[in-house]
Amino acid sequence: MIKIAIVEDNPALRASLVSLFDRTEGMRCVASLSNLLNVISEVGSALPDIILMDIGLPNISGIEGVRTVKTHFPAIQILMFTVFDDDEKIFDAIRAGASGYLLKKTPPDEIVQAVRELSLGGAPMTSSIARRVIQSFQAAPATLVEDYRLTVRENEILYSLVDGLSYKKIAGKYCVSISTIRTHICNIYNKLHVNSKAQAVARVLGPRKRG
Repeated sequence: MIKIAIVEDNPALRASLVSLFDRTEGMRCVASLSNLLNVISEVGSALPDIILMDIGLPNISGIEGVRTVKTHFPAIQILMFTVFDDDEKIFDAIRAGASGYLLKKTPPDEIVQAVRELSLGGAPMTSSIARRVIQSFQAAPATLVEDYRLTVRENEILYSLVDGLSYKKIAGKYCVSISTIRTHICNIYNKLHVNSKAQAVARVLGPRKRG
């Protein structure tokens, strides 16, 4: 059972998301919040596996909420769910610790699929968002290899993670075992001095100017 918390200030949308997850097999909404004022106590009580987080929230922004949640509950995965599709919001959310990024126009079945992908180790993103992140990587491929001493295969696997592929799908893509992929990813994390997919993306995007 995937336990999900929702942080969304639009009551109608929040209610529809609660209904969507509660009627989906293998999922359950354990918290529904309109803002982040009591997020630490609410999340600590519900202990969700995944939080669906809006960005444009009252009082405290969703990006600041990501930082707060990841500081206190690093194992919880956060999927941004927002109308914002500009580079600054995308990269700020990823740097803060978000593991996925969906636009609110995403159909319900794709939202459910994204939550499942995230629970399996993927990094789901709306296709247009994923393209922007990938293009940012492609703008300086030599930097990844030269500055961080990544091998060609490690570089390929890092791209695959950014593209939202789970460990299982990456293993299938390169015809190797999941344990081999885990070893490569461990090496990538060591070279980038990070501990998660989100931090790996932030490490590479951090020095780049945002357009």
